[in-house]
Amino acid sequence: MQFAGVLPEDAPDPRVECAEMLTAMPIPVIEFAAQRSLEITDIGVNYGTDRAGFSVMTASVSATLWRNPEDRSDPVNLADLDDETRRSIEQVPHWPRPEWLLEQVERMRYPLLWDAVQTTWHREESEYTTLDHLLAQHANYILMNQFREELGLGLGDWDSPALTSTRTVRQGIHVAIGGETVMGAEIDTDPFVYAIGAKLANGGTLTAVISREHLPYIDLKFARRR
Repeated sequence: MQFAGVLPEDAPDPRVECAEMLTAMPIPVIEFAAQRSLEITDIGVNYGTDRAGFSVMTASVSATLWRNPEDRSDPVNLADLDDETRRSIEQVPHWPRPEWLLEQVERMRYPLLWDAVQTTWHREESEYTTLDHLLAQHANYILMNQFREELGLGLGDWDSPALTSTRTVRQGIHVAIGGETVMGAEIDTDPFVYAIGAKLANGGTLTAVISREHLPYIDLKFARRR
């Protein structure tokens, strides 16, 4: 769903449409295991189709980070915002806005683990559906969208050596999913992010990419979304 111009006060919440799309996901969606420092705030869906229907689907889970979950009013919970972002939050337009949009604007005050956990399903296996490929792809997606300035990259620099690759993937890592431990892989060589993932028993792939500055506040365990 796309909007342009001024949103009417009764504009539908786009998360409703995403939730409906998730029902078409052939496998369960994986998210962070419940923990007080994380609050799941959004799930996005990307997909590809052909004549036979869906060929690939990815569910991307985002979460708000609470560094001090016992006191959400503690300033330590606030994100380090640039002036432009801070102005966009504080500036109140002269027209009413939907409640869901007000909620999203307020969330901008706090650190967001954006698209941090992804569950990917492919109808057919290929070199592009391996755990190594999907883990590196997810890590580079986060790097290009959140650390491009730090890396000195332009919008089209997807082949830059500053990004990670499948060569950096290390196998034999224990990944906790739904109270069980499975064998997976990690990327622990990048200075900005840590990536971990595993192949799922139902044929899908779990990948998670977390900014290193947030790792001390997170328990890297996962669970099936209810």
